[in-house]
Amino acid sequence: MRGDFRLDSNDNTLFTTARCNNNCIMCCQPPLKVNDIDELFIKNIEIIERSPKNIPFVGISGGEPTLLGEKLIQLIRQIRKELPNSDIHILSNGRNFSDSGYAKEIMEAGEGRIIFGIPFHSDYYKDHDMIAGSKEAYNETLAGLYNIAAYGGEIELRIVINKLNYMRLPQMAEFIFKNLPFVSWTAFMAMEHIGHAVSNERNVWIETVDYKIELEEAVIYLDQWRKDVAIYNIPLCLLPDSLHPFAKQSISDWKNKYLSVCENCKKKSECCGFFSTSKKTFKGVKPL
Repeated sequence: MRGDFRLDSNDNTLFTTARCNNNCIMCCQPPLKVNDIDELFIKNIEIIERSPKNIPFVGISGGEPTLLGEKLIQLIRQIRKELPNSDIHILSNGRNFSDSGYAKEIMEAGEGRIIFGIPFHSDYYKDHDMIAGSKEAYNETLAGLYNIAAYGGEIELRIVINKLNYMRLPQMAEFIFKNLPFVSWTAFMAMEHIGHAVSNERNVWIETVDYKIELEEAVIYLDQWRKDVAIYNIPLCLLPDSLHPFAKQSISDWKNKYLSVCENCKKKSECCGFFSTSKKTFKGVKPL
């Protein structure tokens, strides 16, 4: 838990629990079986009350925040009370929003100022469930997405690229366009080499140079259909020029770094850099 919010930070996020109802095979922060919800809830309420009143957004993360149940609704209401001008960004696997009533309560508490960041691992249900480490994850996540959309929620669909799903990136893009037209934007993300991404490296790790063709096809497909699309966590030097406009400076300031080879790069100020927490960096990095 990082502590108090700062105006100069790009990552003012409340950590709500280390528990999760998924166990994603590349998870950067593997879930723990701990009883931490009540303690962290109290701390998070205190952080909100001490927060600068003009921060642009508040993140809510975990673990899985919806495991808080009613306490998540209370937390959102407290943010709305203390920080009425701040947007809320919730990172969730979306499964518990398959309960339509719960999705509605969350949306009402957020007063139309919530963005949901929800992972989508594959358009094929068996692959999605395998990557999520849980049966029925695919069906429940899709139901959650539709419920959020039904109540007017804004959705950032997150695709973490790994060895098990990279070949289907173009098919996933087509699925999103045809079946999830309400998604506000789709983000294709490189893995952080930590946690399960290290312990399961043999099965999940893939270098960015090995999936750039599939990534380019998927991104360009969505863009041509005028769907907002972004690329997170991939340095510009590892992307074809056609994808540079979609690359974002996505890594939180407290775990962002650049390599010595980046010092002479003309695009360093535009580049996301690297995770300082990763056990290794990508191959092929070079200055532009």
